[in-house]
Amino acid sequence: MIELRHLRYFMAVAEELHFGRAAEKLHMAQPPLSQQIRQLENELGFQLFYRTKRSVALTEAGQVFLVECQRIFRQLEQAIQTGRQVSRGEQGQLVIGFVSSAAYNVLPEILRSFRLAVPDVRLELHELTTDQQIQWLQEGRMDVGLVRPPVDESKFGLLSVIQEPLVVALPETHPLAGQELVSLVSLISEPFVLFPRPLAPGLYDQIISLCHQGGFSPNVVQEAIQMQTIVSLVAAEIGIAIVPLSLQNLQRTGVVYKPLQEPTPQASIALVWRREDTSPTVHRFLAIVRSFLT
Repeated sequence: MIELRHLRYFMAVAEELHFGRAAEKLHMAQPPLSQQIRQLENELGFQLFYRTKRSVALTEAGQVFLVECQRIFRQLEQAIQTGRQVSRGEQGQLVIGFVSSAAYNVLPEILRSFRLAVPDVRLELHELTTDQQIQWLQEGRMDVGLVRPPVDESKFGLLSVIQEPLVVALPETHPLAGQELVSLVSLISEPFVLFPRPLAPGLYDQIISLCHQGGFSPNVVQEAIQMQTIVSLVAAEIGIAIVPLSLQNLQRTGVVYKPLQEPTPQASIALVWRREDTSPTVHRFLAIVRSFLT
């Protein structure tokens, strides 16, 4: 049976064309090396070297065999290198989900840091609501996600990456648009644009709770799934919206963002992953995000 060591012996002799020098290079005695080459030739069924007392030369079959052996070892080295990169999380694929609002705060910087650190990992990005991301994680369709907490932390790891106050988004023609601060009481009779609660229960409850502190329940006249759609509907004067501060980075024409006079809850975006996930790429991503937060 031919083993890799036999091929290494052959390549050493082929490169030196001298059994003594090849044996020294391999840190072995010459007689065992000669015996191993004979055994290899018997196994192959053809002669690799022409031998005389004064010289060693490759046969034509030996020359072809050398080229193929060199190719095999190049492929082996590449396989080893690839395996090492994958084991360190430096190669492969990472499927990332994110809520739409993450695109306006933490997502770009996290992706930039990751790509600089591990450029050979292919990223696949999906804009999904929090409930969709949890489903995808459970089904194994994605690796990590940027979600609006809370999530079931017994099943998933959770790392908070940003906390920000809530602001009110108003049409630029709105009577309140000229105020420096907007009080909750002034929003009592306003039509609201909001997302359905199942999409991000944590953020939804924060918004409703804030309105209750102002003494009213919001009059929701239109629902929308994505934050950018909500802001667009505000620009169209369908209603107003209470949104996380970073949404002002969207810079939608026709919308102004005003801080609220009252203290607001802190809207959070967190990184989520399966606790049992042993993927080196996932753990490399987590390490980079943690370093990004420090």
